[in-house]
Amino acid sequence: MAGVVTIDFHVTSECSQECPYCWGPQGLEAVDAETARAIVRRIASVARRLVFTGGDPLRRADIGDLIVEAKRAGLEVAVSTTGDELTADFLDGFGPSIDLVSLPLDGASEAVSSRTKKEGHFTSVMRALDLLARHPAIDVKVATPVTRLNLEDVPSIVALLDDRAARMPNRIFYNVFQAYPRAMAEVDWGALVISDAKFDRLRAAVSASEHAVRINWLPHETLDRLYVMVFPDGTLTVPAGADYLSYGPFLEIEDLDGLLASTDFDAPKHRRHARGWGRAG
Repeated sequence: MAGVVTIDFHVTSECSQECPYCWGPQGLEAVDAETARAIVRRIASVARRLVFTGGDPLRRADIGDLIVEAKRAGLEVAVSTTGDELTADFLDGFGPSIDLVSLPLDGASEAVSSRTKKEGHFTSVMRALDLLARHPAIDVKVATPVTRLNLEDVPSIVALLDDRAARMPNRIFYNVFQAYPRAMAEVDWGALVISDAKFDRLRAAVSASEHAVRINWLPHETLDRLYVMVFPDGTLTVPAGADYLSYGPFLEIEDLDGLLASTDFDAPKHRRHARGWGRAG
C-alpha cells in the first residue's frame, strides 16, 4: 500500500506572481465546479489531508465552496496562497474550515523579496500574517525557496519570523527549501540554484541558535518523489526529478495505492514529511 497522506489539488494555474523558480502547472484549463467537488470527495476517500494550491487558489471563484466541501468530508485542509489576495472577509467566512495557510516569503524586506516576487509582495505577506493572527486556530506555514538571490537574507527572515511567532497566537512553521530545478517553463536554473554545500552551511548557521519558530529544512533530495498532485485539468501527476509524470484523470483511477506503488513515488519519505505538520501527526 502506498499510504498517501496528503494530496495537493492545483485548482487553477492563475497566479498574481511570476516566480522564476515556479514548478506549479502553467496554462492548464481548470475543471468545472462539479468536477472539482467530486475530486475533493475522492481525495477524502484516499487521503487525510488536502492542500489547495495553484497558481493561487484564491484566484478560483468557488475556492470557498471547495474548502467547505473538503472540511465537511473530514479532511485536514491547507490553503497555499501567495497572500496577495487573502482578505479579512475570506478568513472570516472560510477560516473555520481551514487548518493551515501557507505563504511564500522570499526576503525579509521589499528590496530582497522583489528580486523574485512582484513589488509589494513582502507587504502583502506581512498584512496576511496580521490577518491570520486574528484566527489563532489556523496554523501558519511560511516557506522560503532559497536561491542565489536571497541566500544571505535567510537569517534575517528567520529573525523576522521569530518576532512574529513570539507575538502571534497561531502555530507557526517555517519551511526553508532549496529551489528545486523542476518547472513547466524554461528556466535558467544556473542563475538560481545553490549548491548542497551552501544550503548545509546555511542550515548549520541558523540552527546554531534557538528560535521561536519551528524550522523545517528541505534540501533537493527531500523534495524529490514526494508529492501526489491533481492538476487543474483533473489529471493525477507525480513529479520525479525534473519530470511531471501524468497518470490520467484522477477520478478514473480506481486503485490509487496500487498505481502509486508502481510509480517513482517515495511513500515512506512522503509519510515522514507529512508528520512535519498535522493535527493528527
